[in-house]
Amino acid sequence: MPLLPPRWRLVLAVLLLVSIPIAAGVVWMGLTGIFDRVHGLVPVRPPSLDNWRFIWEGVGGRPPVHVPLLNSFVFAVVVAVIEVFVASMAAYAISRMSFPGRRFYLGLVLVLHAFPAVSLIIAIFYILRVMGLFDTLTGVILVKASLGLPLGIWLMKGFFDNLSWEMEMAALVDGMSRWTLFWKIAMPLVRPGLLALGTFSLLSAWGEFILPFTLIVSSNKALMSSYLQSFLTEAFTDFGIVAAVGLFYTLPVVALYLLGQRYLLNIYGGGVKG
Repeated sequence: MPLLPPRWRLVLAVLLLVSIPIAAGVVWMGLTGIFDRVHGLVPVRPPSLDNWRFIWEGVGGRPPVHVPLLNSFVFAVVVAVIEVFVASMAAYAISRMSFPGRRFYLGLVLVLHAFPAVSLIIAIFYILRVMGLFDTLTGVILVKASLGLPLGIWLMKGFFDNLSWEMEMAALVDGMSRWTLFWKIAMPLVRPGLLALGTFSLLSAWGEFILPFTLIVSSNKALMSSYLQSFLTEAFTDFGIVAAVGLFYTLPVVALYLLGQRYLLNIYGGGVKG
C-alpha cells in the first residue's frame, strides 16, 4: 500500500486528534450504559441490565419507550416522504420550465434555508396555536418538512439539471404529458438523488430536538429526543439510564447511515447549475 504524502499524513493526524474527544464520548456512553458503575472509562462493576429497564417498563412516570420510538419513526418517515415528494416536483419545475421570477425564486430558496429554526420558533408557535396544531405530531411534521424543503429543492434541482433534454423532448413529441414524463422518465433517472435526499431527511428528522421539545408538551406524543432529555433533571440524573437511552436512540440512525452512506455521497454529484 503506497504511503500517503506528508501533507495528507498531517491532515489525517489532525483529524484523528480532533476525533479523540468524540470517540471517548461514544466509548463512555457505551460503557456507562452496559456496566452498572464506571470510573472514567474503566468499569468497576459487572455488566447489568438495570439501566435498560426503560425498554420493558416506564421509568419515573414516563411512558414506555415504544411510545416515543413509534412517534419518532412516524415523524422521520413522514417528513422524509413529504420532503422528497414536494422537493422533487418543485425542483423539476424550476429546472425544466421558464417562468417569470424564476431566478428570484431560486434566490429566495437559499435565503429561506439560511434561517435557523430556533429564530422562527415564536412565529411557528403562534401559527400552530392559531391553526390548532400545537402539541400535535402533525404540526411538528409540517414545520420540519417545510424547513427542510429549501435544501431539498436546491439539491434535486441539480440532479434534474443533469438530465438530457433530448429524451424528454422525444417523449413530448410522442404525445406524453408533462406529468407522465415526470413520473415515468425523470423520476427513475434521478433515483440516486431521491435516495440521497430521503436518507438525509430521515437522519435530520430522527435527530431533531428543538422543534418537538418546544412544540409538543404531552408525554404520549413525545419523540425519542425529548424522551432522552427528560432523564436530565436538576434534582438527580441517572447517567447510566441516560447512556443506555442514548445508545438505544443511536442504533437506528447508525444502521440507517451504514445502509445509506453511499447515497449521501450522491448529494454532491447532482450539480448546482443555475
